[in-house]
Amino acid sequence: MELTAMASWLNSTFAGYDGAILGAMHSLAEGAGKVLTPIMKLITLLGEKGLLLFILALVFMCFARTRKYGVCIFGAVCCGALITNIILKDMVARPRPFEGLQQFTQYWQFLGSPAEDGFSFPSGHVTAAASGLTALCLITKDKRFIAPSAIIVVLMGISRNYLMAHYPSDVLFAMIIGVASAFIAWAITKLIYNILEANEDNGFCSFVLNFSLLSVARNVSVSDLKKTRYKGKH
Repeated sequence: MELTAMASWLNSTFAGYDGAILGAMHSLAEGAGKVLTPIMKLITLLGEKGLLLFILALVFMCFARTRKYGVCIFGAVCCGALITNIILKDMVARPRPFEGLQQFTQYWQFLGSPAEDGFSFPSGHVTAAASGLTALCLITKDKRFIAPSAIIVVLMGISRNYLMAHYPSDVLFAMIIGVASAFIAWAITKLIYNILEANEDNGFCSFVLNFSLLSVARNVSVSDLKKTRYKGKH
């Protein structure tokens, strides 16, 4: 397969970095007797298409108090998916590790990992995890989320390398893209809420800020939403 200029640059520039980490992952698999393989497959399954983060975002958006969180997370994951899956993957067209060097193909065959389709750069799983969880940390301003979020993103990256689905450089750039996407979504979410809060007397803005499924469950009419108004600027 003829490589694009960008794919060739990545392969040559990060050859040592990628080779060292993938080699370490293979040694780990050998040393653990492949007992970690089901765990890594589970981790990567949980990050498929950023589905769990989309569900979390939709749940947050159902309630007035947490709607801002949901909007930010949803926007971050969508932004990351646009950059990663729509723009960069086809543009760079980097083959996956098991499609490249024979050494990595042998690592992949040893694990019995599934043959994933699509290109390798960057990792969509890691982009989704980094974008959604960074957005959660930014919008909630809760430092307690930082360490667990970082651990989840790192574990997602490790699982993708362990299964030979991505080069470590794919994971590295995915983390950068994910964090950047989260900041973009955070800034846009702040702008949207500044506009909504400045025009809260407008019926539509008030509805967006105050509507909650709890109101529906309790048979609260839209006209009564102002009695339990959005608390604002949290």
